[in-house]
Amino acid sequence: MKFIVCLLLLPVILFSQRAENPVLHADIPDLSMIRVGNTYYMSSTTNHMSPGIPIMKSTDLVNWKLVNYAYDTLANVDDLNLVNGKSTYGWGSWASSLRYQKGTYYVTTFAGTTKKTYIYSTKDIERGPWKRIEFSPMYHDHTLHFDEDGKTYMIYGGGTLKLVELKPDLSGPITDAEGKPIEKVIIENASAPAGNNIGLPAEGSQLFKVKGKYYLFNITWPKGGMRTVVIHRADKLTGPWEGKLALQDKGVAQGGLISTPAGKWYSYLFRDNGSVGRIPYLVPVKWEDGWPVIGIDGKVPMQLDLPAGKNANITLSKPSDAQAYNKLIPGIVTSDEFTRAVSSRTLPLPWQWNHNPDNKLWSVYERKGFLRLKTGRIDTSFLLARNSLTQRTFGPQCSASTSIDISNLKDGDFAGLGLLQQRYGLVGVRNENGKKYIVMVNAETGKAETIESVELKQARIYVRADCDFRDLKDVADFYYSLDGKNWTKIGSQLKMAYTIPQFIGYRFALFNYATKEVGGYADFDWYRIR
Repeated sequence: MKFIVCLLLLPVILFSQRAENPVLHADIPDLSMIRVGNTYYMSSTTNHMSPGIPIMKSTDLVNWKLVNYAYDTLANVDDLNLVNGKSTYGWGSWASSLRYQKGTYYVTTFAGTTKKTYIYSTKDIERGPWKRIEFSPMYHDHTLHFDEDGKTYMIYGGGTLKLVELKPDLSGPITDAEGKPIEKVIIENASAPAGNNIGLPAEGSQLFKVKGKYYLFNITWPKGGMRTVVIHRADKLTGPWEGKLALQDKGVAQGGLISTPAGKWYSYLFRDNGSVGRIPYLVPVKWEDGWPVIGIDGKVPMQLDLPAGKNANITLSKPSDAQAYNKLIPGIVTSDEFTRAVSSRTLPLPWQWNHNPDNKLWSVYERKGFLRLKTGRIDTSFLLARNSLTQRTFGPQCSASTSIDISNLKDGDFAGLGLLQQRYGLVGVRNENGKKYIVMVNAETGKAETIESVELKQARIYVRADCDFRDLKDVADFYYSLDGKNWTKIGSQLKMAYTIPQFIGYRFALFNYATKEVGGYADFDWYRIR
């Protein structure tokens, strides 16, 4: 009888949990968000990853699931293809702007790699297809706006913010008689509300119209300070604009406004959080004297007046487990057994390739239940190797493991599991002169060093990487197993670091590349996270 009572009480206890910040403990920066009816959609930045511009869906602002990408590949150029020694680490597509207008969804971005602005549109944001428009110039950190006058605008720039009107078909900016875009400076110094000692001029524009007024959100960074939210408001797009400092706490900044169907307001922002990347926060908003006031007494609350949602509705042994599961974000990262029906999606949406893939050199069908990564060229390093398949790491702690059949590696091949960033770490199998070795590589100094090598005399290996992001520890340990049950630590601990050259949080990566001859392959049986 006591057992029945406990089971009946459990859902009540779990549903009473509140959502916590960060709502997603993973690299999901440059958020842009809309609500269509009772459903929220959000886009984000993944830079050099392919496919790009992830689209996420939620019904409660807490539980998010990947539903689509705006593009498969951004462009077919050497930098994005990882060919001829070129790469586009840290570039690719940046901050997007997501909007909904008259039954059509629009997501726009810009790319330093191609120096272009892109507009993607679709009637079905979850399934596509997407129509693509691209044009020059590249409008940095722009916000797309469909105004009530029937015209379409972008506000863009850093420090000095400019307004440009787009052609009716959105194919580019309206130009003058000489073919130059017609632009108007609307705010000379958007950083001014945060003072004069500015390191990062105001950027990351996001524009909203609420009750007849325009509100423009930007991020700036005073020297010696932290990321800061500034807001400007105006009665007309052309101004005059008045600004104020809106939030300066924990470095939580860059984002905009969202309202619930019940009329509650929030600001969605992100925070730099070490090597895991830039992670999303939801901050309550109230309105005073026609201004959105972010936070509670100027602070970002760690608990929200939102239910924790589906992630908490699960039987776990203790509250700490429930909190850990809430951070697992199963709609953003996923385990994968690589078992596919022919008619199914080849890869679940959480997977992204490092740069554009060569689709001739990978398969989930050639061997049933396995991901096969084949070599088709000689590579000199993990960072230049094509067809590394990645997923986000996530906090506060996470682990990924995989099982690999390495019986078909050619001489010089290296296959395994990596933590991708400029200062990367790897564990895998290297085939050298007819012998195979379990190897751990550490590149935390900027130079790749083989720390430990153990001869392997079987065709299957299990490897694992554990990450600890708690309190900015930012460390990772690597392991191998011969039977999938008993694990041995290998090599040295990796001190992870978020570096600007890659401008992205650490990623788990399945890889296989050749250093001597092509034609070998590695078969990955599964990928599991915890």
